Amino acid sequence: MNLYLVVLLLPEPVHTQVWDLKQQVHQRTGSRNAVRLPPHITLVPPTRQPPAFAGQAAAALERFAAGQAPCPLELQDFAWFDSRTLYVRVLPGPVQQLHANLVAQLAQELPVVPAPTRPFVPHVTLATRDLPPAQVPALRHEFAKLTLRAACLLNQLALYRHNGQQWE
Repeated sequence: MNLYLVVLLLPEPVHTQVWDLKQQVHQRTGSRNAVRLPPHITLVPPTRQPPAFAGQAAAALERFAAGQAPCPLELQDFAWFDSRTLYVRVLPGPVQQLHANLVAQLAQELPVVPAPTRPFVPHVTLATRDLPPAQVPALRHEFAKLTLRAACLLNQLALYRHNGQQWE
């Protein structure tokens, strides 16, 4: 069984802007999980599937993408999930509908993809689970003072597979 993930990738120049922030947090804290993938919004969280899933998912995602217009996205400032995940906030907008449409289409075409078990909160992770707890208070303070505003059109859907060492 392989681990798969479906994401929306951020285009330039927003990609580089967020990547630089991810790198700064990584260099400061040693947190590595978030720098293992480019800046993205997760649409389908990691799911274990047999190898044949890759081709089926790629075909279903191509059909889905063919019917979608580029999706406007606005990023604004930072927030936290509990005390272990620092992220860039995505303002409410069309990405929620895109996610709902994808979930509905996958339920029809690829029912092996688990239905979401939590509300969809679009975000771009800067640091996650391996963030050293002792460094969280200082990061919270620092990122509470920072501002970020960016807008872009999302037009790149990606299917990643974990090879046991890294995401491809």
